[in-house]
Amino acid sequence: MLTRRSFLKTAAGGGFLAGYHAMAASMKGKVKIRDVRTMVFDGGRTTGRNYTLVRIDTDQGPWGFGEAYGSPGVGMKEQIHALKPMLIGKDPLEIDRILVGFDRHIDGSAHSFFRAIAGIDMALFDVAGKILNVPVSTLLGGRFRDKVRVYDHAAPSNMWDKASCRDWAAKCKANPSGFTCHKFSLKHTDPKTDLNRDLANRLLSSRELKLVRQGFENCREAIGDDHDIMVHCHWEYDLRTGIDLAHAVASIKPTWLEDPLPVAYTESWKTLCANSPVPICTGENWFRRADALPFVANNGTHILHPDLRNTCGFLESKRMAELADLYFMPMATHNTGSVVNTLATCHWASSIRDFLASETVIGKRDWMDDIVIHDGPIVKDSHITIPDKPGLGIELNPDTVKAHLAPGEVWWG
Repeated sequence: MLTRRSFLKTAAGGGFLAGYHAMAASMKGKVKIRDVRTMVFDGGRTTGRNYTLVRIDTDQGPWGFGEAYGSPGVGMKEQIHALKPMLIGKDPLEIDRILVGFDRHIDGSAHSFFRAIAGIDMALFDVAGKILNVPVSTLLGGRFRDKVRVYDHAAPSNMWDKASCRDWAAKCKANPSGFTCHKFSLKHTDPKTDLNRDLANRLLSSRELKLVRQGFENCREAIGDDHDIMVHCHWEYDLRTGIDLAHAVASIKPTWLEDPLPVAYTESWKTLCANSPVPICTGENWFRRADALPFVANNGTHILHPDLRNTCGFLESKRMAELADLYFMPMATHNTGSVVNTLATCHWASSIRDFLASETVIGKRDWMDDIVIHDGPIVKDSHITIPDKPGLGIELNPDTVKAHLAPGEVWWG
């Protein structure tokens, strides 16, 4: 029997999958994929998104599930079911072989293709963990931490007003989930009163730059130094503005400045990083490590920030992290997925040595947390504890899921 200690020793000597292959060797060829199903639930007014779950059944009983991308985006269910014929009859423990086999089928709908693979990858790892009776984090090479830090989107209603910032800080500190890091965007001026603002360009007016500094300094003064602030930009700016913005927020020591430039790699990213006094973070729109490679090799970012539902799930994202580690670059994760993807992401994050924090939309202690069965709060002191049960270690709550199914959906199709 392969013990946890021998598993980690094996993995250390031959890559993170070496231990997995050693553990799975005795079960290879004994289990086959019997069916692939989907189910979509709707966040409605709570989140404005829907969430696509993928289930993989086997002929020996164990089954697993994961989360593909939901909205914004279309075609997730259709793409998953289009891949179903390539999964039926396969050994669910041959995860890498199955995923590589999909490569030749990439076409013009690659965006939904990679997002569909993400849910399939997570479901396969959930199945594998249940067959081998270990958590997914063990299959990914073992844990560096037993709980993962998560951040929310709490923001003041008006960062230019100190009273508003004080109210925001008080609410943050009173939040029962104890979030200690918060990501939000800057507040823009109104072009009707700021005549130098042009909605079509990628610039900040001189007035906006002054107010950006003032607004974020108000936030830091209100929240103190025990809470972290991430500045989100949504790919809005050009190089010069990105550098100016980085200097404008430098005084508050943000954890990072996220996505200040348009998505694709250019030399501008390298120039931005070389001239920024604060860490630059990007990556949520990457599909594979090939997208990350020019950023890493050219110092075009300081922090990698993939979303596992975009980057094909656990396996490709883990290899991306190994690439980043060669350059001593830390990882964080974008995550607007449901509690299912959040807990899956935390399994992955626990296996990454240099990991900062994961985004999450859960922790409000509402129905979204209750999509899975849990004892006590899932988010506590801004952290999520990794489940120790086999696979993802989570179980859906049928009543909650059924109450929030998207129109036309039924329980597991």
